[in-house]
Amino acid sequence: MKDKKKGNILSKFFLNKRRLVILAIILVAGFLVWKFTLGKKEEIETAKVERGTVIEELVLSGEIDADEYAKLTFPTSGKIAWVGISEGDEVKRGQALTKLDTTVLNTTFQQARAALRAAEATVEKVHDQVKDHSGDETFTQKDTRTTAEAAKDEAYEAYVAAEYNLRNSTLTSPFSGIVTFLAHPFSGVNVLATETQVEVINPDTIYFDVSADQTEVGGLKVGQKVVIILDSVPDEEISGYVDFVSYTPRTGEVGTVYKVKVKFDKDLDIKRYRIGMGGDANFILSEKEDVLYVPPKFVKSDSTGKYVKQGKENNKTYVEVGIEGEDRIEIKSESLKEGDILYD
Repeated sequence: MKDKKKGNILSKFFLNKRRLVILAIILVAGFLVWKFTLGKKEEIETAKVERGTVIEELVLSGEIDADEYAKLTFPTSGKIAWVGISEGDEVKRGQALTKLDTTVLNTTFQQARAALRAAEATVEKVHDQVKDHSGDETFTQKDTRTTAEAAKDEAYEAYVAAEYNLRNSTLTSPFSGIVTFLAHPFSGVNVLATETQVEVINPDTIYFDVSADQTEVGGLKVGQKVVIILDSVPDEEISGYVDFVSYTPRTGEVGTVYKVKVKFDKDLDIKRYRIGMGGDANFILSEKEDVLYVPPKFVKSDSTGKYVKQGKENNKTYVEVGIEGEDRIEIKSESLKEGDILYD
């Protein structure tokens, strides 16, 4: 009986000892986890107060366009009889580019001219018949005269249309520039009046077209410096300036937005930079040189104002800031000096 009781006591002792060992292992593991993860102090970032140039920018999206950019079409359908240019050719203002076969067009014109002559003769005959009845013209005479005059008017309109189609059977360049598109580089093709045949652009009139909403346009002015970065060449900066800011909003846009025209400082290679290429225009709103600045993330705000953590982690130093750029904020307060260490 004693042995059995003694065995129970030993069993309880070893069971409690095992529990204590397990508990100790858990505590040690928890301590190690806390020490190397949760208990590890987050690394504090620091920065120096530096001196240099701070630029405040406004970034707006846009695309390349041109003032002199034309899509040329024939006023009537027909067959191409002659092509005098190729894509990439330089052309002068008024230069012939391509032409329709004028056989049908000339026939239509001659018929319209003959019909007009006949209508004019009829009107002269009717006027001669009623010339002595200006004060007592009958309804029949008035009807005859009006019908003849209306027929002459219709014949004249047909003549004008036929002459217009014949005269414009040859497409000419409206300005000096470069042929950027030619639908049919050969003759013998039937084309429609609505089909664009030739596109011409004057590289000297290329600009970057931007839309600014009503909250942004107030900060833009003619002559303002702009840096353009195209999506197609993201590593290249193209300098320019604001040439025009519209006074009236664009139609067909969502919200109230205004056209802003940015001219390039240098001539662009039309073979490299093309109409419709998009990108961002960085407008330099203000710029200051030789001023103190810090990275934006180190400037905090509370109910009192803006501050930085100077010298040590929890030391708040309230500061007055100037212009705020994308990666630099001007510090105007004398409480900071060049080389001071700030904490995030």
